[in-house]
Amino acid sequence: MRDAQAKAAVLIEALPYIRRWSGKTVVVKVGGEVLDDDQGLDSFATDITLLRFVGMNPIVVHGGGIQISEAMRSFGKEPSFIGGYRVTDADTVDIVRTVLVGHVNKTLVAAINSHGGRAEGLSGEDEGLLTARKVLGPFSEDLGFVGEVESVNSSILKSLVASESIPVVAPFGSGPGGAYNINADLAAGAIAGSMEAEKVVFLTSVEGLYHDLGDSGSLISEISVEQLRKLLDSDFLTAGMIPKIQSAVTAIEAGVRQAHILDGRVQHALLLEIFTDEGAGTMVLP
Repeated sequence: MRDAQAKAAVLIEALPYIRRWSGKTVVVKVGGEVLDDDQGLDSFATDITLLRFVGMNPIVVHGGGIQISEAMRSFGKEPSFIGGYRVTDADTVDIVRTVLVGHVNKTLVAAINSHGGRAEGLSGEDEGLLTARKVLGPFSEDLGFVGEVESVNSSILKSLVASESIPVVAPFGSGPGGAYNINADLAAGAIAGSMEAEKVVFLTSVEGLYHDLGDSGSLISEISVEQLRKLLDSDFLTAGMIPKIQSAVTAIEAGVRQAHILDGRVQHALLLEIFTDEGAGTMVLP
């Protein structure tokens, strides 16, 4: 009886949040490190499916950094990063596409569908979903076929959401001279803004944003966009965190009400953030 009452208490706690978020769009970016084992993949797929079943409209944007690096090494290419961006030459861009579109995307779609969801896999190249422009490194280094989002053709996403499907987007885009590898954080922020999402969530391999990365007690639970802009102008952020922060700022400025940075390695972190009083990670507000 006590176990049943505990379960009922959880549902009661979640009820006001279910009412609040029903019908709202949430864009969730998940990194390859979260999906790198069966347990993490299953936990994430369960959470996304549940969001749809309680009336939310989840859109997933996934990375695949670990998987891409492994594939590159198998072809004798050592991964290289500048300012948080993967250097992507002509050979590498084909590897990235194969891993993201041909493997990670299909695996994630299958996992969500195995829980009763109706996921639809997409590449940013499909129907001009993501148009990219070339970006350079922090000191104007040539990163190859690395792009940032110039525009989002949100009509395809809106159509899928209207049909109660769950779009799962691989962050590739069409740009000058071919296909471009787009940082998944930047793609998620741009998509969230174009869809007028209620929130955008970045699931990563850290608990959130810290005052001191080496001090687990210095987690920042809430921060404003203005404060984030100051961090971007300083040397405070690690290279891997910069695209997440840039994306959070871009999304909020485009009208998204909240952005969250969570540790995706924690089982059901997404549900804890959305449906409980406790929350998790770092929340970004206007």
